[in-house]
Amino acid sequence: VLIHHSDRGIQYCSTEYQALHQRHGVICSMTDGYDCYQNALAERVNGILKLEYLLVKPEDIGQARKMVRESVEIYNTRRPHLSLKYKTPDEVHQAF
Repeated sequence: VLIHHSDRGIQYCSTEYQALHQRHGVICSMTDGYDCYQNALAERVNGILKLEYLLVKPEDIGQARKMVRESVEIYNTRRPHLSLKYKTPDEVHQAF
């Protein structure tokens, strides 16, 4: 089961967005209200992706997908995290 957790931004609440997820079997989960602290981890990760990796506007959906895929790959395999004692998420995951 794939779950997409988001805040209550208008784009996430739209009928079209919800229908798209439903068609693909994705369960939508949202915060209770407009409190960013309820979604702190996702807010942090999304902020890092936007500020450090997604620096140009994609020309089309294919390029957008590629940019996100590459950004997540870098974030997980090459970017050390202070909270992980300067290891990457991939290094910590492989240790288990």
